[in-house]
Amino acid sequence: MPAPIEEYAVIGDCRTTALLDAGGSIDWYCPPRFDAASVFGALLGDADHGRWLLRPDDAGATAERHYAEDTFTLVTRWTTDTGEVEVTDLMPIGGGRHDARSDVIRRVRGIRGSVAMRQELRVRFGYAATLPWMRQRTTADGPVLLAIAGPDALVLRGPRLVAEDHAHVGTFTVAEGETVDLRLTWFPSHLEPPEPVDVDEAIATTNAWWREWAGRSTSFGAYDDAVRRSLLVLRLLTHEDTGGIVAAATTSLPEEFGGSRNWDYRYVWLRDASLTLQALMVHGLDREAEAWRGWLERAVAGDPADVQIMYGVAGERRLAEWEATTLPGYGGASPVRVGNAASDQFQADVFGEVLMALDAVRHAEADDDGMSWPLQRALLEEAERNLDRPDSGLWEIRGPERRFTHSQVMLWAAFDRAVCAVEQDGRRGPVEHWRAVRDRLAERIERTGFDTELSSYVQFEGTQEPDAALLQLAQVGYLAADDPRMLGTVAHLERTLLRDGLLRRYRTETDVDGVEGDENAFLACSFWLVEQYARSGRLDDAERLMRHLLGFANDLGLLAEQVDPISGRQAGNTPQAFSHLALVRAADAIAARRRRTP
Repeated sequence: MPAPIEEYAVIGDCRTTALLDAGGSIDWYCPPRFDAASVFGALLGDADHGRWLLRPDDAGATAERHYAEDTFTLVTRWTTDTGEVEVTDLMPIGGGRHDARSDVIRRVRGIRGSVAMRQELRVRFGYAATLPWMRQRTTADGPVLLAIAGPDALVLRGPRLVAEDHAHVGTFTVAEGETVDLRLTWFPSHLEPPEPVDVDEAIATTNAWWREWAGRSTSFGAYDDAVRRSLLVLRLLTHEDTGGIVAAATTSLPEEFGGSRNWDYRYVWLRDASLTLQALMVHGLDREAEAWRGWLERAVAGDPADVQIMYGVAGERRLAEWEATTLPGYGGASPVRVGNAASDQFQADVFGEVLMALDAVRHAEADDDGMSWPLQRALLEEAERNLDRPDSGLWEIRGPERRFTHSQVMLWAAFDRAVCAVEQDGRRGPVEHWRAVRDRLAERIERTGFDTELSSYVQFEGTQEPDAALLQLAQVGYLAADDPRMLGTVAHLERTLLRDGLLRRYRTETDVDGVEGDENAFLACSFWLVEQYARSGRLDDAERLMRHLLGFANDLGLLAEQVDPISGRQAGNTPQAFSHLALVRAADAIAARRRRTP
């Protein structure tokens, strides 16, 4: 069985990630890219679906772990009856790297006494579909274990292992002052194994790379540690080569334990990427702006009518959804999905998010490459052709399309930013026409999206159902956070969606999403409520809820998509960009309100 989701740490090289449980097992690793097939898949099954275990051979050993300051270098201190060791886990980044490889380093350093360490390597390529051929070699660098199947190959350098029941296992002892390095490298099987990395250099370079990046961020002092870790997570999920920003590092971690609400989040949603970019830029981390804009221009090139709501890491369009039956799912939650059928959906809100992000890039004084404004105009033309079209909405419902109020407001935001681009930034365009479209949208939103009986905006035209997405109306500037209509909406959400102290997305019992079962609390929604409280003057409520939410982060400051508010268990894919970017926005709103409060 995999560990509880909140027990997992993540390491990564901004190209892919590996997830480690608190017991020293790497249970998820998909080299060389976020959306590649798993080599270790125990996260969605058990040990026989692939893992790399490294821990003391003493079952009673205890561990304490932390990230080296402002990095994703994981340091674990193991204590046994015979001594202490320190294990350093990382994926090298910086200093130049051959693209056709992916490295994981595990260094064991003796601190006190001596400790017998146990290692177990189970390689399962292709989502545990393929058992590789494995063979040992002796080289000048020491023992080498090769695993090869199809296009994939791994080489492990370190203490010798022996074959045992479709695994390779072994033990070694580390005494005080001794260091043992283990280096795992994925590479294409048609190539020779690459040269081993220099561990001392890799650790120094990797830590320097992360700290240089984190050092460029600005902080306003509110919840500084949580904000800095969240910004680092957002960078971790930004592909170093392409600029694409993935929604999460995993697929199919369940929103409902044992249920079927399991989705693949290892792709680039225009919405999530746009919001992530804005969160980074607010904190002075705007180098990613031009890289993301370049990714966007490449991804949506062609007919604007073909714009998708999500793409592959390099802008791939075909993300066909299929079931990996070789993995039984986290705790039996099936199916395990690869790809995402939502890529074929129409979600009108993405026009607003993208136009807002490009507006932020423009105001950050990023160099204009001459393509951004023509792209924005083309997107506006496509948005206008779809003003009356029902959509699947922010929550990617798999039921009937609706005219969601949130989607209509985001269309309004798209044309609002276009008007501002002309009036404030000197761009050329039919500003009178765009202003008229914006005003028509506002009129329809008030007529069909606001319920006077409830004094609240509603989920979609023709219903009185609530939707936490409505909290974004104030965020995008459609109305002020303290506008009576916004306050009435908040009151309606508190009455209907606030359960066990956290805000739900919507009422799943209405079957609006077309998916069986329920879900846990979507963390971003409660962070949005924190932001709304702060911006409308309810600072005490904002800080109380913020402290409650931060209590659900794991010991390393990581958040998944959802949480069970009763047990505190995290649920859904992890680490989740949406949760962390919403945390950053909430902290920023509290900081801004503090500065205004005597």
